[in-house]
Amino acid sequence: MIQPKQNEEQFFKETLDEITKDGRLLYVGSLLQRAAQKFTGEVPALMYKDEPITYQELYARASALSKLLKEQGLQPRERVLICFENSPEFYVAYFAVLQAGAVVAPINTFLKEKELTHIVSDAQPRFIITSSDRKPLFEQTNGGNLPPIITEQDMPTPDASFTPDEPIELEPDEMAALLYTSGTTGLPKGVMLSSRNIITNTLQGLTRLQIGYKERIFGVLPLFHVFAQAACVWSALFVGATVILVPKIDRRYILSALKHEPTSFIGVPALYGLMCLLKTAPLGSVKFFLSGGDAMPDKIRMYFELLYRRKICNGYGLTETSPVISIDCDDVAQPTNVVGKPVFGIECEMRDEQLTALPEGQIGELWVKGPNVMLGYYNAQEQTEKVLKDGWFNTGDTMYIDKDGKLIITGRTKDLIIHKGINIYPQEIENEILGHPNVIRVGVIGKKDNTHGEIPIAYVQLRQEEEGIEKKLRALTSHQLAPYKVPRSFICSVEELATTATGKVDKKVLRKKE
Repeated sequence: MIQPKQNEEQFFKETLDEITKDGRLLYVGSLLQRAAQKFTGEVPALMYKDEPITYQELYARASALSKLLKEQGLQPRERVLICFENSPEFYVAYFAVLQAGAVVAPINTFLKEKELTHIVSDAQPRFIITSSDRKPLFEQTNGGNLPPIITEQDMPTPDASFTPDEPIELEPDEMAALLYTSGTTGLPKGVMLSSRNIITNTLQGLTRLQIGYKERIFGVLPLFHVFAQAACVWSALFVGATVILVPKIDRRYILSALKHEPTSFIGVPALYGLMCLLKTAPLGSVKFFLSGGDAMPDKIRMYFELLYRRKICNGYGLTETSPVISIDCDDVAQPTNVVGKPVFGIECEMRDEQLTALPEGQIGELWVKGPNVMLGYYNAQEQTEKVLKDGWFNTGDTMYIDKDGKLIITGRTKDLIIHKGINIYPQEIENEILGHPNVIRVGVIGKKDNTHGEIPIAYVQLRQEEEGIEKKLRALTSHQLAPYKVPRSFICSVEELATTATGKVDKKVLRKKE
């Protein structure tokens, strides 16, 4: 278990001083350049399919692509979408965009045409950088009205004589990354993160974990997810760690990558559930296991500890907080809803419905404040104003603070479904199902699943009985939505669904049926 090397406040302030020059904080777009200059020894940046890639090689490749993008007209502050499975190309594209002074927008690789069309329309990107196998899907979006698409086949290979340009740095409080997450309106919404948000929260997480040079981080979570970016992109480059990069969550890839002996394992509960199914995975080299993205089921936690004789550390955060709010590293047995003390520099308050701060021990909605809180939602001022008030962000989760200062999760005020650490908002699915002419009402809820965390289940009220309606609704949603959003079952009936006083489907009633 991790034992802090020194006082957290001291560690944070000393490290912050190291990365602040002339009053200016290190820019996120300069992380890779800094790593290439600082970590010149035998430690590779990536280990991908048994092939090591040095920080210097990664920086040269990103710089070459960055130069190409600028030659083709990319201007500072313009948005660029990138869409890759876990691969070196993700890192190359990611930092090529940032080093050009543009805004990087990593896209969920599971999204379908409708979802991508909304993002393309909303972000108005100058370029799309994606894998060649996904190029046809993008070409179907937005009515074909698209910016230039660049694939891995177009990425230049720098030779020994190549000289990188200096990274273009925006102001620290300007948007640097645009991370799309599912929205309560049924469409993805863009979370705007600044360089200060990212660098500060990276430092906050490292202050709690205090991992360092030569660390080997197991990178199996999809890199488009903020949790994976925090661990495997921002933190890894900051300290000079090696990311053992796994292309996807697949038993064969996982077992092959584990032979490189990771020291840090970052996962979501569903991934730990998979490790339980593997039973004898070689995890002896791992110093700590960190879980985030969803509540850890007791069954998975207990079975993992029984099989591997190791504890899983809980963490908590959101995309909107860059993402880390708290991490629990104490080497004691605790309930799985304990997510630890807030990291250094974050203020937390529990508030009631009148936004009055509650005393210790009382349950309320968690509001947080700090330099890691997002700038807001892109092109969504009204939604931003609902959750950001006087610098405080409403997480929408209900918690209390115990006598030790730790956050204890008691529930969620949102209808959020979390599947393998990825957010699913029911309204998006409901909107698609309601498109069928025989559907009157629909309620989608999350059902606990030991392997996936939660799975979506749809309760559907029909106008009239219809043979094969479940199959038709599955086909409808499969065509419009990412696979993980498609309900695992459709419970269809002409009987009325229970509704609230305002006519909404009463999901509390539906949850009692599960």
